[in-house]
Amino acid sequence: MTKRYDSSKQWYVIHTYAGYEEKVAENIRQRIKGVDMADKIFDVIVPKEKMIEIKNGKRKVVEKKIFQSYVLVQLKLTEDTWYIIRNTPGVTGFVGTSTTPTPVSEMEIKKIFKRMGAKDPAHDIAYQVGEVVNIIDGPFKGFDGSISEIDNQKGKVKVMVSMFGRDTSVELDALQVKKVV
Repeated sequence: MTKRYDSSKQWYVIHTYAGYEEKVAENIRQRIKGVDMADKIFDVIVPKEKMIEIKNGKRKVVEKKIFQSYVLVQLKLTEDTWYIIRNTPGVTGFVGTSTTPTPVSEMEIKKIFKRMGAKDPAHDIAYQVGEVVNIIDGPFKGFDGSISEIDNQKGKVKVMVSMFGRDTSVELDALQVKKVV
């Protein structure tokens, strides 16, 4: 049985064990040098994006993996490159049919790179809609309410606060509220 390979330079997705993405990427980089494959395997990336995480009232910019358990690799698919990647520790296989890996379309790659290079990091707000919070800052300080909406792009939450027997929607920065314990 002869396998058909596309020997043009393309991006492929490899599946890894959960949490091993960085280790797999590093192993592939070392194997490229060790077996002199720099002319066939060009780049290895663990796609990440910047997120703003809010914990304990503090904002922190963190990098989070876009796709858990997946690594992108740019290569010319040949019998040798397929074998080297497939037999890298931590790799469970290529994404595609059982016999042939499927290259990622140029449009999809552009979307992934755009997401990786996004200028404004999104907020990772540790609250959920319906959760009861206490307002700790601003004109509504001391009021309790339930979260009705979360805007991760702006880092804002809308809280339904009961005032004078009526529910009123108040938009607040995620730092202005804390969970009611």
